[in-house]
Amino acid sequence: MSTSSTVDRAFRAALYDTGDAALDTGASLLAADPAADAELARRGEEFVAAAWQRGWQPADVVRIVRRELDDVHVRLAAALIRAQARRDPGPRGPRWTAQLDELGAADPAPRGDRFPYATAVLELYRLLLRLPALEPLDETAAPDPRDRRPESRMLGRIRALLAKAEATGFPEEAEALSAKAQELMARHSVDEALLAARGAFAEAPGACRIGVEPPYEQAKAVLLDAVAGANHCRAVWNEPFGFSTVVGFASDLEAVELLYTSLLVQATTAMTRAEAAQRAGGRKRTKTFRQSFLASYAHRVGARLAAAAETPVSDDLLPVLATRAVAVTERTDRLFPETTTTRLRGVTDAAGWEEGARAADDAQVRARPHLP
Repeated sequence: MSTSSTVDRAFRAALYDTGDAALDTGASLLAADPAADAELARRGEEFVAAAWQRGWQPADVVRIVRRELDDVHVRLAAALIRAQARRDPGPRGPRWTAQLDELGAADPAPRGDRFPYATAVLELYRLLLRLPALEPLDETAAPDPRDRRPESRMLGRIRALLAKAEATGFPEEAEALSAKAQELMARHSVDEALLAARGAFAEAPGACRIGVEPPYEQAKAVLLDAVAGANHCRAVWNEPFGFSTVVGFASDLEAVELLYTSLLVQATTAMTRAEAAQRAGGRKRTKTFRQSFLASYAHRVGARLAAAAETPVSDDLLPVLATRAVAVTERTDRLFPETTTTRLRGVTDAAGWEEGARAADDAQVRARPHLP
């Protein structure tokens, strides 16, 4: 019997049936034929390539596998993605490359007994086979460095400042560091807009997906939406798959990722501290306290960011920013012609709401400086 025939029989038995008995049958066939391993891996790479054709990206696949399955499946998926990347005909763009780099070179899942290993592979393939189509982000290859001014140094400074703000135990130092990071973000964004308007380089709005992980993902999605809006971007949340798609110009997308991550770290730290104080006072409603805390934090930070976004700018800059805002809106509407709104649920703890609002007021977010 050929190895291809073994894989075909295992797939017919297990991939198109959701039952455990079918899964066991397919895994038994694969476990009994070690020579089928190479063909099995090749088919897995084909499933991964098919996911790319349906609009998925490496980070999206890893995220959904982690959400739906176990660590062993995540390691299997990462190994398949790395293997398939070696067969890609050309580069897919800087964000794609960064996602591959984040996978690292971790060891593949240990095989151990063949039957459990084959079962895990088939469970992963079942998931990959059923991935629906996503909105294609159409990332292009990295632009010619001659077409753009260097930006890595500025973004590196911003990342370093926010990392220090998150790590320090001194509020005054954190505020100074975060304020400086905000100032650099604003300067960087405006510089990019002016350079594009003067024809220094051609740029169109792009898009990226940012994970919005459970628990309390509704509040986190609200926070990300607020950060996106303050940085001239639009965010659309995909609740079933655990991410938001953020649409905007490249420099603004970088700012959104950095600021959202930093605020989430600050919120988690403040929530843990406030929760410990509540427990010391005899309260035990941890889940409702956290849900209300993060909802309040997102609401209050959103208000602060909205105020920051109203910073006056010079008359000659207004048409530039307006043109870019229209471009972002048009790109968002093309990607998502139909969207719906959702109501924030589970906000019932008054103490959690008050503590979240207090933490948001203390968060290191300042209005952007007046622009020249």
